[in-house]
Amino acid sequence: MLLFILHLLFLLLPAEPVQEVTLEQFQTRVIQHDNDTLYVVNFWATWCKPCVAELPYFEAAGEKYKSQNVKVLLVSLDFIRDKQKLEKFVVERTIKNEVMLLNAGNPNLWIDKIEPEWGGAIPATILYRKGEKLFFREGEFQQTELDSLIQTKLN
Repeated sequence: MLLFILHLLFLLLPAEPVQEVTLEQFQTRVIQHDNDTLYVVNFWATWCKPCVAELPYFEAAGEKYKSQNVKVLLVSLDFIRDKQKLEKFVVERTIKNEVMLLNAGNPNLWIDKIEPEWGGAIPATILYRKGEKLFFREGEFQQTELDSLIQTKLN
């Protein structure tokens, strides 16, 4: 029975809980898209307490808006050498939204390419549609704020 349950859990888990991406891959997949999907991109790390505190809000938003052309992406800024730790964190917390591990090197060289207003603090959230930035915020969200923001950008 235990083996059956473990097998079912294995089938429910994503094949790769965390995908490592370069800055260029991130930009191609999110910033340079020309579809109607609203991308809610949250930059975070496992060592950032405010980031971890707000993750359930992004998980709830991903579930709530999944049928409304909204894609929540969690972009981890953890160290590349800590990918296994990040993957374990994602699995243990049953994170359903797509998680990317950004492998872009020195943040001083890439942050401005993502958002010139970004001072580098996390959590940071950016909303995109059709390759255009609709919103940027450094700092954490509450659930009602995030829901309200997504609703206004959907309308």
